Amino acid sequence: MSADSPYPELKKTHTMAHAGRPWRDYKPPPSGPVWSVINAGNTYWMLIAAIDLGVFDAMEPGVSSSGSDLALQLDVSQHGLQHLLDCMVTLGFLDQIDSCYELTETSERYLRSDGPASMVSLVKISPGPLDNWMGLSETIRSGKVKNPIDDDIVGFYRPLVSATFPTQYRVATRLGSIMGWARHSGLRVLDLGAGAGPWSAALLEHAKDSIAVINDFSSILELAESSMKSKALWEQCEFRAGSFHEIHIEESCYDMVFLGHICRTEGEKNTKDLVRRAVAGLKPGGKIVVADYFSDNDKRVNAFGVMMGLTMLANTRNGGAVTFEQMYRILAANPMERIRVLEPIGANMVFVGDKT
Repeated sequence: MSADSPYPELKKTHTMAHAGRPWRDYKPPPSGPVWSVINAGNTYWMLIAAIDLGVFDAMEPGVSSSGSDLALQLDVSQHGLQHLLDCMVTLGFLDQIDSCYELTETSERYLRSDGPASMVSLVKISPGPLDNWMGLSETIRSGKVKNPIDDDIVGFYRPLVSATFPTQYRVATRLGSIMGWARHSGLRVLDLGAGAGPWSAALLEHAKDSIAVINDFSSILELAESSMKSKALWEQCEFRAGSFHEIHIEESCYDMVFLGHICRTEGEKNTKDLVRRAVAGLKPGGKIVVADYFSDNDKRVNAFGVMMGLTMLANTRNGGAVTFEQMYRILAANPMERIRVLEPIGANMVFVGDKT
């Protein structure tokens, strides 16, 4: 620094970014958190582009591919693809070795359409309609969602329940192992808002000679019927069409009732009523199973659960975040002798309550 500088004692490293303005005694906060949010939206669309272009499906597990070979195979611009591949490396979805690329274990499992736990369809549909996010400020201002997904059973929910089946089936299967469903037989279970039926499928495969009453709207039940046929469980199912708030639920009839990822769409009032009706349908000693993406009680630590709540607010009429405390209180308001929380797979929490 020149001798005639007004701050000759400052070295080159004493810039505003490092030490604050020279005439102030504090350093300004970094802009990194803002850029992280900006880039978060960008990285989502990068992943969508990679899926749409077939990048992960074009790469064989354990085989290296050059950017030029992939561009030729996919019939895309090599220049543009090279940028996209490099971004997939920074996101941990590809490895790069000597200018060649390989799938990581994450992309092999979740981002190939034939992966053992493929999330390809879920990545594209999970956030909800883009227009609802673009209109989030107006939704918050008015308190009403302009185009709630509740009104689009065929267009939105059918693809959604198909996309979520592999993940929820894994959760349910693991829960069955933890709870020892295989030690039981002849159970009668009720699956409310069942979607394609992952919870019922897992139970029927564990507990021999059991019967599942599967409920959802008629256009969704078609998917449940198809999945049960594919798993050779068709004859053990009874399909009951209609809203889970309106269908008849026999009292003291069921050994188990599933509420799989539906409470966060309903709001607290509707959830209380739904749980009350579900518990009334249980036999003494029967179990209610409530799976969802719950938020921590203070809504500060579990970012995924908190943001899932805002996703519900942006896309549904009544939905929002459901905290562990809220769910516990809702269950405890019913005749329960024990309530516990299990984590069958990472970040997938399940409440299990035993009726007195």
